[in-house]
Amino acid sequence: MPRAVREQQMLDAAVRTFGQRGYRAASMDEIAELAGVSKPLVYLYLNSKEELFSACIRREAAALVAAVRGAAGRGVAGGPAVPADRQLWDGLTAFFTHTAERPDGWAVLHSQARTQGEPFAAEVAAMREEIVSFVTYLIAEAARSAHGDPSLPEREVAGLAQALVGAAESLAGWANVEGSVSAKEAAATLMNFAWAGLGGLMEGRRWVPVPSSP
Repeated sequence: MPRAVREQQMLDAAVRTFGQRGYRAASMDEIAELAGVSKPLVYLYLNSKEELFSACIRREAAALVAAVRGAAGRGVAGGPAVPADRQLWDGLTAFFTHTAERPDGWAVLHSQARTQGEPFAAEVAAMREEIVSFVTYLIAEAARSAHGDPSLPEREVAGLAQALVGAAESLAGWANVEGSVSAKEAAATLMNFAWAGLGGLMEGRRWVPVPSSP
């Protein structure tokens, strides 16, 4: 069997084990058995448990970013004109579809890597920043379409993107546990929650607190 194929089998087994048992509880013996190889072969290919976990994070992060960008990026970089809200809808649907189809991979990224310290947390932070950057672009494009220029302050656009991505991450975790929520339902929930409010901002309608009575 080619090395690349064997290595992917090991990563598949590792993602499943790390996702279901957690990084600390997962053992190399268990991963090797699930992959159908010897433990020395796992060490030969991937050197250590730490390097194996890092390889899992990188693979799952790259797959998630590719899914989101592939679905939402059709109107970017010279492609056919696609409204920003449609790009975001397509990206969110792809995000929730991917995390539902690969729950162990999402557990590795969202639950395990973030709690195990550096360098694992840094790997996930880089992935998240790439998605946030793309969502920031979409929000800025929506503002430009609504007003002819980016009327929302840069800092506010960045904050909205962070909030939207954070909400998507939490919603994906809930949808995976709930089990009965489809990717399109999750995406529609977030669009109704976030995009409607964003539309109000673009039209100059902002929420302001009512002064409390003395």
